Amino acid sequence: MDEANYLEKIQPIVFRQLQNSFKHGRSAHAYLFEGDQGTGKAEMALWFTKHLFCLNLTNDLPCETCNNCMRISNHEHPDVVEVAPEGQTIKVDQIRALQSELAKSGFETVKKVVLIHEAEKMNTSSANSLLKFLEEPPANFMIILETQALGKILPTIRSRCQIIHFQGLSAEQLKEQLITQNQLSHKTAELLANLTNSYTKAVEISNDEWFNDAKDTVIQWYKYLEKKDPQAFIYVQKKLVKVFKDKAQQQMAFQILTFYFKEKRDELLQLQPTKAAAYNHVLEEVLLASQKLEANVSFQTIAEQITLHVVFV
Repeated sequence: MDEANYLEKIQPIVFRQLQNSFKHGRSAHAYLFEGDQGTGKAEMALWFTKHLFCLNLTNDLPCETCNNCMRISNHEHPDVVEVAPEGQTIKVDQIRALQSELAKSGFETVKKVVLIHEAEKMNTSSANSLLKFLEEPPANFMIILETQALGKILPTIRSRCQIIHFQGLSAEQLKEQLITQNQLSHKTAELLANLTNSYTKAVEISNDEWFNDAKDTVIQWYKYLEKKDPQAFIYVQKKLVKVFKDKAQQQMAFQILTFYFKEKRDELLQLQPTKAAAYNHVLEEVLLASQKLEANVSFQTIAEQITLHVVFV
C-alpha cells in the first residue's frame, strides 16, 4: 500500500474523500480534479481507477500488485482510456474518437474509465463535444478530468462534475518534489519552496536564466552584509539595482535575502544563541523593506537603508 500511504500524506483530505465515496458506493460518474502541477492529481486518478478494477481489494484499497493494478500503473489497461493534448490543445477529433471508443463495451469488464489530462487545453469544439457526452453518459462509465486552471473549463462541464480540490504542497513536500522530479540541489529546492508554494511556479522560476543570476547577486550582497563589509553599499548601486528592475523582481530580492539570513540565524540558534538575536534585527529590517516597496519607496533607497542599518550600526 505504498502508493496509498504517499497519496494520503500529500493529499489527506482528497484521499479520505475519494476512499469514503468508494467504500460507501457513492462514486460519481464524472470528476474534475483541480490543483497545481505536482500535487498528485494524475497519481490520485490512477489510484482511484484501480479501485474499480483491482482483483484483490483489501480493506477497500487496491492491492497495487494484481494484473489489473499493474497494467493501470503502466497505462496499459484496455478499459482505461487516457487523453492528453496533441501539441498545445486537446482537439475535437480526440474527443470524437473517445466517444466512439466508449460506445463499445469494455474489453475485459463492463466498466470503462476515461482520464483527461490537462483538460483546460480542450479547444472550444472539443469542450462542446465532451459536454454533449457528459449530458448522456453511458452506463458503467467514469471520467476524471485533471486541470491546473479551473477557470478555463466550461461552466457547463464543471456543473456536471464533482470538483475535487487539491491543496498546494507544504514547503517540505514541494522541496522533496523539486529534488526528486527536477534534480535540483537541496539548497535551491529549499529556496524555491520559500519563494512559492506552487510546484509549477517553482519549476518556472528554476528554469529562468534571470533567476540564477539574481540568486547569485543576492548571495553576494548577503555575504557583504554578513561580514559588515562597506562594499555592500557600493554593490547595491553597481549591481543590485541593475539586476532587479521591476517590483516583482525586487520583492523576490528581499525574499531571497530573508531566506539566507533565516538560515544563518537558525544555524546560530543551535550553536551560539546569543549571536542569533542580531539576525532577528536584520530580518525585521528586510520585512519592513518589503512593506516600504509596496508603499512605492524606491528599491535602491530601501536596499541602501538595509545596508546602512546592517553594516554601519
